[in-house]
Amino acid sequence: MNNVLQIVWLIPVLPLIGFLINGLGRKQLSKTLTGIIGSGVILGAFLVSLYVFFNVKSGNTHVAHYFNFINTESLNIGFDFQIDQLSSIFLLIITGVGFLIHVYSTSYMHEEDSKDFAKYFAYLNLFVFSMLLLVMGANYVIMFIGWEGVGLCSYLLIGFWFKNTNYNNAAKKAFVMNRIGDLGFLLAIFWILNKLGTVDYHSVFSAATEAKSKLTAADITGITLLLFVGATGKSAQIPLYTWLPDAMAGPTPVSALIHAATMVTAGIYMIARSNILYTMAPATQTVVAVVGLATAVLAATIALKQNDIKKVLAYSTVSQLGYMFLGLGVGAYTGAVFHVMTHAFFKALLFLGAGSVIHAMGGEQDMRNMGGLKKYMSTTHITFLLGCLAIAGMPPFSGFFSKDEILAAAFEKNPVYWAIGWLGALMTAFYMFRLYAMTFLGQFRGTHEQEHHLHESPAAITVPLIILALLAVVGGWIGIPDVIMQGGHRLEAFLEPVFKSSNDYVRAHESINVLNHTKELGLMAASVIGALFSLLYAWNKFSKYQKTDAEETGLGKVLANKWYVDELYDKIIVKPLQSLASFFNNVIEKKLIDGFVNGVGRAVNYSSRQVRLLQSGHVGNYVLMMVIGILILFIVQLFLK
Repeated sequence: MNNVLQIVWLIPVLPLIGFLINGLGRKQLSKTLTGIIGSGVILGAFLVSLYVFFNVKSGNTHVAHYFNFINTESLNIGFDFQIDQLSSIFLLIITGVGFLIHVYSTSYMHEEDSKDFAKYFAYLNLFVFSMLLLVMGANYVIMFIGWEGVGLCSYLLIGFWFKNTNYNNAAKKAFVMNRIGDLGFLLAIFWILNKLGTVDYHSVFSAATEAKSKLTAADITGITLLLFVGATGKSAQIPLYTWLPDAMAGPTPVSALIHAATMVTAGIYMIARSNILYTMAPATQTVVAVVGLATAVLAATIALKQNDIKKVLAYSTVSQLGYMFLGLGVGAYTGAVFHVMTHAFFKALLFLGAGSVIHAMGGEQDMRNMGGLKKYMSTTHITFLLGCLAIAGMPPFSGFFSKDEILAAAFEKNPVYWAIGWLGALMTAFYMFRLYAMTFLGQFRGTHEQEHHLHESPAAITVPLIILALLAVVGGWIGIPDVIMQGGHRLEAFLEPVFKSSNDYVRAHESINVLNHTKELGLMAASVIGALFSLLYAWNKFSKYQKTDAEETGLGKVLANKWYVDELYDKIIVKPLQSLASFFNNVIEKKLIDGFVNGVGRAVNYSSRQVRLLQSGHVGNYVLMMVIGILILFIVQLFLK
């Protein structure tokens, strides 16, 4: 393990070096060199992560201490990295999928000038560095540094095309809504420090499970709720989810990076890392499960009526994140992490596939103007279809295993959770194959000029699609449940040391309702059959779609307008705050504060004009004033006695 500790620091440092080289040399570097540097450092980080993973797989876990980040008489927080099963899985996801997105970007962003091209790759590298710092930190403070870094980079990347005001507004919206969640995370850190004097994972989790713990049940509930507030911001859960669909303003590879493998999974990682705290706070777990389930269904309903290809995928991401939180809320920590991994594969594939379509369509994103693209873009079509099958939960694709594991755990906790989750799964299959059919099947509905330029994307775009499609097909096989293959769930066995404390606590304090194999197979069958009917219905309904000028009415209009949540927030939050700001600006600031300051200035100015009249230049007047002054002094002295 010592060999691992000697090189593990390279994982975050390599992307940081890429950021510095591309950022500082953006005016000198060619596009080719920029792409090689930007992608090469992520590949290097992936190779080191692979080496670390195989060492961890052998049972070697360790905390690497580098220096004291904060060192006072009462507080010591180290700059430490924790290398274990959970962090090694996330390192592979971040660097592996991140590398493919970087390679894809070399072609997708090639139209940018050299300076902007280098700046883009510098931001991407910094984003990956921040995410790596987040998952490698051995305490909540180092996690929070990476947490904030990811938020900053998302702002820079979403608003990359900053000359467009709408894109700037989307970037600001993401930044502000994330800050709301980050405040909850920060308060949780302060709470932990106040109670324990440390934020080190091992110390915090050990203290929580001690017989005479300094943390009461109320403390643990409060801390976990505040941490969850942070997670709702980063991982786009109700009520802080509306920033994520607007994040589509950024370049498509940025959407893939944010939505698939990095930023939005930060909240999942944080709760999975803090699993024992959540297991000891059943009230918080219920909140997490209910919010996750509500988010999954709400986002799925909105996706049913969206026509922007990236918006459908964006709301799909919000919905899938809801399933991950459902898994966390019912104690299926392995299932949630499993779905993070499979989602990274098929969602990155779908976003990059959408980018390939947009690239071929000359920037067009409205699915109503597409259709029949499969005969022009065979590779994109096939890979995109595989991604749709994976997210729809069709066996043997990856999404089937991870989503069904979460739904099975939800059924064990509460059958109502399963029923609502099952309904969300049906909607997932419907809106994804609506997207697929409207884009690739039927007749082309765009302009003649667009049809003339339709072509398959270059290798830098299609090769990452092929690799991700392969992962979307086979990625779920590491989590084959025992009901299908005895001893099949290798991921659960691998992550068992991370979740051991939670499993032991549940066995000691709760009665476990384990599904029998018959019931588990029945739930799988219900999920697959329902999704299959939903899929086929969407395929049949939209494969011959014809564009019309008819507008949505009734519930369809409500869904197309995203339940008017943005308008609601605008009315009850944004406009009242703007009115309050206007009041402070016009009344408090301009009339009261400025009036007082300006009044003092005017008073001094006026008094100085009057007092200067005393300086007349007549000596007799000065003598008179002196005599009057002496008389005043005598009178004052007389009365004081």
